[in-house]
Amino acid sequence: MTAHSAQTAHTDAIRNTNDIKISTRTLEFAVYVAAVLATIITSAVVGDNASENGVDVFNANDAMQCITWLTVGLMVARGLAKAGNRVHTHG
Repeated sequence: MTAHSAQTAHTDAIRNTNDIKISTRTLEFAVYVAAVLATIITSAVVGDNASENGVDVFNANDAMQCITWLTVGLMVARGLAKAGNRVHTHG
């Protein structure tokens, strides 16, 4: 074992308190996925009623706009999480 690999193993064993989680393991991502699924389901279920004169009150365009805003919100949240981190991570 080289000195570099020993140091890397030691560094990996000690988790820095400034480390941030991988984006897919955060509460923000879980809420994002749930919100996107709810948006898709709502878009599919709401509208296209004969009682509403065949008008789709929450169509695919509205759903995609909501999903876009959710995505922007997730990126801002992740950016703020990384900006608040003292140790800059790559990736």
